[in-house]
Amino acid sequence: MKKILLNNLFFFLMIFLLTSATASAAATSVCIECHGGLSGQLGEIPTAEWHTSVHAVHRVSCHDCHGGDPTDYVEAMSSDRGFIGVPDYAEVPAFCGRCHVGVEEDYRASLHGQVVEFGGPNCVSCHENHAVQVATIDLINDISCSRCHTYDKPALIKQEISDTEAMLSRLEASIASLYRVGFDTGRLQDELFSTRNNFRRLFHSVDIEKIRAETAGFDADLAETKATIDELEETLGQRKLVGGALVLLLILGGCIALLIRRTFENR
Repeated sequence: MKKILLNNLFFFLMIFLLTSATASAAATSVCIECHGGLSGQLGEIPTAEWHTSVHAVHRVSCHDCHGGDPTDYVEAMSSDRGFIGVPDYAEVPAFCGRCHVGVEEDYRASLHGQVVEFGGPNCVSCHENHAVQVATIDLINDISCSRCHTYDKPALIKQEISDTEAMLSRLEASIASLYRVGFDTGRLQDELFSTRNNFRRLFHSVDIEKIRAETAGFDADLAETKATIDELEETLGQRKLVGGALVLLLILGGCIALLIRRTFENR
């Protein structure tokens, strides 16, 4: 018995250690360790910014963007290990587009993408480089957009997409709630992920007429997702009613049993 317990303990300990090692791999790369000990724009600043980023949350580390070997101090910046380094300004869209393929395509076709060779805005202009946060429509704002042009057109774009973005946020919250109470939401999550990504592609086109024309299609897709969520939430409500009724019956049964017991005791 003791041997079995020790074997089980060893098994769970190994699982814990493997999980911990995987979770901390991005944070313990030699890139982070080395640059974190330096000062300024090549050291503590980008390292600290990365730690607060959405990339860090999803374990996207230095080598995932810049290449190189994150396990070897000597070869970390070797071209033989795929080190790319910092892209030139006009190359940033292709640099980010290795992961964000669809967004890059729409950006390239936009007015922004058409003038990037002449200093027009690239990905970093709006999203920053190391302190990349979860993208929301709050990135479209007077302060940011007015660095290059007036805010009139961006304000119209933000107005056009705001209702759809709000619906996306509500549905994400609803799906998360259903998942927490045990529903299988995998398909819904995949559908919403795809819809959200395609919608984000759309407004990178910065084409107000295209956005107006195509937003209705996304709204229709979201309406179907919402209908499915509503059905699941109705099922959840019915389960709660049945569960509540069973609890009341158990309480009532307990009370009746107690009364019967006392009746016999009094006799």
